[in-house]
Amino acid sequence: MMLPPKEIDLDKEACFELRFQVPDVRLAMKGFLRNREVGEFLSGALAGAMTKAVLAPLETIRTRMVVGVGSRHIAGSFIEVIEQQGWQGLWAGNTINMLRIIPTQAIELGTFEWVKRTLTSSQGKHNQNKCPKVRIGRFNFELSFSCISPVAVGGAAAGIVSTLICHPLEVMKDRLTVNPGAYPTISLALHNIYKDGGIGAFYAGISPTLIGMLPYSTCYYFMYDRMKNSYCQAKKKASLNRAELLLIGALSGFTASTISYPLEVARKRLMVGSLQGKCPANISAALSEVIQQEGLLGLYRGWGASCLKVMPSSGITWMFYEAWKDVLLVDRPHL
Repeated sequence: MMLPPKEIDLDKEACFELRFQVPDVRLAMKGFLRNREVGEFLSGALAGAMTKAVLAPLETIRTRMVVGVGSRHIAGSFIEVIEQQGWQGLWAGNTINMLRIIPTQAIELGTFEWVKRTLTSSQGKHNQNKCPKVRIGRFNFELSFSCISPVAVGGAAAGIVSTLICHPLEVMKDRLTVNPGAYPTISLALHNIYKDGGIGAFYAGISPTLIGMLPYSTCYYFMYDRMKNSYCQAKKKASLNRAELLLIGALSGFTASTISYPLEVARKRLMVGSLQGKCPANISAALSEVIQQEGLLGLYRGWGASCLKVMPSSGITWMFYEAWKDVLLVDRPHL
């Protein structure tokens, strides 16, 4: 015997409650920006962009004098650019310069901070344990890392890493600055450089750049860190104000630039040599060419303009960098 089916009450609606939790993007971004490495990276990018926007005319004059274009004097070079290209000529290549300096400064300062912090931490852990020993014959040697300066190593690493990544932008910037007629736009510059020499053309002068960057970057960061710490200890201060950061940054840039400037001259010659129809074979050839044509003083041609650019640039960069770190890493202690 079959039972009749039960009646289904269609009037009663089944209630389903679906809940979706929307992620708090603002909180996630805040946590992301509070990360030390991210904060240092962004601080470097912002500091570099703000500095270059202010000092672009000095960069234009310095590049022209280093590669031997136009007047040998700063004032004369300024007048030539204004007469030939107008005031806008002082900012020739500034777009690519901004595109170059943002990643360069971010990578450089971020790498410096990370390497310095990592080495300092490793040294602290290493000193707590016994140093490993190496036996050579009857002699035992202890391998100690205390003699290695984390600041110097961090400075060298910062220069090398940023150079390897951002060198093509440096080549483009110099060509746009020296010969804006041949390279009127970034896209045309990319096409012409690749057409002339392929991918290798974007790395013209990479060897002297790395050779010159190593002493400059090492000295630059080492001098800044040591002067900053020494001044704080002498004045018994925990931190420096903006004017003091500006001064110490300028002095560190001046010292590093003076030491490595001949290599900078050779580097610029190699990078833009093809524009003049001749290019030295290597850094030694570039240095010899400068000495033969202009004597030893030729190795420091444009040094005054370089100092006028490097000193304020270094000072302003460190001032902005430390200021942005105070904002982005307000609750994180600085190493």
